[in-house]
Amino acid sequence: MKRSIICLIFLGCLLGNMAAESGYELWLRYRLVDDMSLLDNYRKLNAVCYFPKTTSEQASAAKAELFRGMEGLLGKLPAETSAPDGGTLWIGVSHVLFPSGDIPFGEKVRALNEEGYLIWSGRLNGKQRVVVTALTDRGLLYGVFHYLRLMQTRQSLDDLCVVENPKLKYRMLNHWDNLDGTVERGYAGYSLWNWERLPFYKETRYTDYARANASIGINGIVLNNVNAQAKSLRRDWLVKASGLADAFRPYGIRVYLTAKFSAPKELGGLDTANPKDSRVRAWWKEKVEEIYSIIPDFGGFLVKANSEGQPGPQDYGCTHADGANMLGEALEPYGGVVFWRAFVYQNERHVDRVVTGYNEFKPLDGQFRKNVFVQPKNGPIDFQPREPFHPLFGGMPRTPLALEFQITQENLGHAGHLVYLGTLYEETLQSDTYACGQGSTVSKVLQDYQRTHGISAIAGVPNVGTDLNWTGHLFGQANWYAFGRLAWNPDMCAMTIAEEWVRMTFSNTQEVLNPILKLMAMSRETYVNYTMPLGLNHIMNYATHNGPEPWHDDPVWTAFDYHKVTTDSIGVDRTDGGSGATGQYHTPVCDRFNSLRTCPESYLLWFHRLPWDYRLASGKTLWDELVSHYYKGVAEVGQMKNIWHSLEGKIDLERYNQVASLLEYQEREAMWWRDGCVLFFQQYSQRPLPEGCQPPAHDLKYYQSIPFPYDWKGYYD
Repeated sequence: MKRSIICLIFLGCLLGNMAAESGYELWLRYRLVDDMSLLDNYRKLNAVCYFPKTTSEQASAAKAELFRGMEGLLGKLPAETSAPDGGTLWIGVSHVLFPSGDIPFGEKVRALNEEGYLIWSGRLNGKQRVVVTALTDRGLLYGVFHYLRLMQTRQSLDDLCVVENPKLKYRMLNHWDNLDGTVERGYAGYSLWNWERLPFYKETRYTDYARANASIGINGIVLNNVNAQAKSLRRDWLVKASGLADAFRPYGIRVYLTAKFSAPKELGGLDTANPKDSRVRAWWKEKVEEIYSIIPDFGGFLVKANSEGQPGPQDYGCTHADGANMLGEALEPYGGVVFWRAFVYQNERHVDRVVTGYNEFKPLDGQFRKNVFVQPKNGPIDFQPREPFHPLFGGMPRTPLALEFQITQENLGHAGHLVYLGTLYEETLQSDTYACGQGSTVSKVLQDYQRTHGISAIAGVPNVGTDLNWTGHLFGQANWYAFGRLAWNPDMCAMTIAEEWVRMTFSNTQEVLNPILKLMAMSRETYVNYTMPLGLNHIMNYATHNGPEPWHDDPVWTAFDYHKVTTDSIGVDRTDGGSGATGQYHTPVCDRFNSLRTCPESYLLWFHRLPWDYRLASGKTLWDELVSHYYKGVAEVGQMKNIWHSLEGKIDLERYNQVASLLEYQEREAMWWRDGCVLFFQQYSQRPLPEGCQPPAHDLKYYQSIPFPYDWKGYYD
């Protein structure tokens, strides 16, 4: 009878796991462990929890998360008691605050930094125990999330000795949220920040957002758009920001603000924002003092200057270093830092945009204050589906750089396309710069700044909004998760991270895990194939950055600068005989990109201008290979649909239907990309489609006339 009751309980658990889910819980679902032997083992090890009698906000958050996770995963709460006073370490989970003295993992503890943690299991005081400990409450919070992740992913808790320190110090999310509640390049609804009700009303969503970020190690949030409004630095708006700082503080997260360089003029009534003007410097020092009086743990400033119309030091004949150092000087007494974006370019057709960031910042290496980061994007253009790594990585050894990724899919189908970006991040981070010989990957360059300058950083532009599932597309959550895990450890494998996410978000069963991992592994390359293969880039719609527009051409911006298409050739010559972009990389990278013999085909048209009949490694002509990629990409979306359909009945219906519907949407858009681009380039190549490629259903004029945003009515009747 007892066994029957247990079986009924587990049947109820399994049915409960199939109940409709919105995706709001992200990867912190904490569903009851459905393996009886594992459940018994986990419960035995978590029978008792000891906690200090007095705790900080972060310790309280750690305790709350631990109990929340245990109640969900184990179906019951452990007994709780207070730890003895007089200890020097908090041993969380099921253990005590040890008085000073020898403990079996003492050496491991001494290897931790202020954010690190230890998870250890073994015999302690005659009993089998699991220990989660850290030197700080913030480290303990991270350790608790890791410990819960082990149970969520059904890992053994026997013979554990996990020692984790973050490899990068500042792990940032840079919101592009506007003060009116909109989000620039945000595709998951409006801004999370309800400025009208701040600072007094703190929505539960703020806490849940902080929990999710703490679970992957994010420790800094920039609240406002890089295209900043000066009023974000007014006292009334600073008070509002303090409400978010209060909500995030228990989870080890500091808030930062984007500062508009012209604020001394717009807010201070000065007639200049010249960084060499003593009045301007004094204004910034007073403003920073005011900020810290309102937000004592304020992190610092992010700045976009002299880029895309934003004001900056060059307006006064000064350098980026002059502007950044002025802000760094004001922040330094408080421990604040500056992130100065290197996304600058000359909007002139005779200048190759790829080379401008390097040319502007490389000569300034070593001229920035010790609390200033220069922050390039991962590639030299602008968050393209595929770019070579930015040559500044490995090119500025005397200046700490903070790499900026995009999590929101500005140029990758927005929140309508399933594109796992973990592989994109890994591709960049593991690119070898050869700055100090072989093995000087972008990841190692970033980490080395911690040794050489005492600071290191990485930033991501998030994809969150007010949609119930946070990211619009359910799989957008995986990109947020992957960024955080790689920010903690830039040398992790993207597919290992994907497996964690799938196990925590959907299921630990192989019949669910394997198909979803296959789908995620192919998704980014699939997107590249049906949009911008063989190194093509920046041919999306000018305004929305979604959908094809290789034909866009006006005095302000033209796609022709990025594909250079003519009746005889296509691609941009960036070799030493062209714009010279290859020369910005160290040998042998520059040689590999410069030579047609060794340039990867994935970057072929990025670095080389080639005739339509050029033969690739496949033996196909360039034209046939290009068209084949477009058709292959659409076919691969069909494969993704079939993979997802195989999961029907194996995951909850609400999330299944949402993804299934968006894959239909993605397939239509992939066809739009394929048909529009193939017809556009065909009018120049004047060559037939390769054998087996079905001609597009309409003529080029039809695809050019589809508005952005568009109405699909009649397109696939």
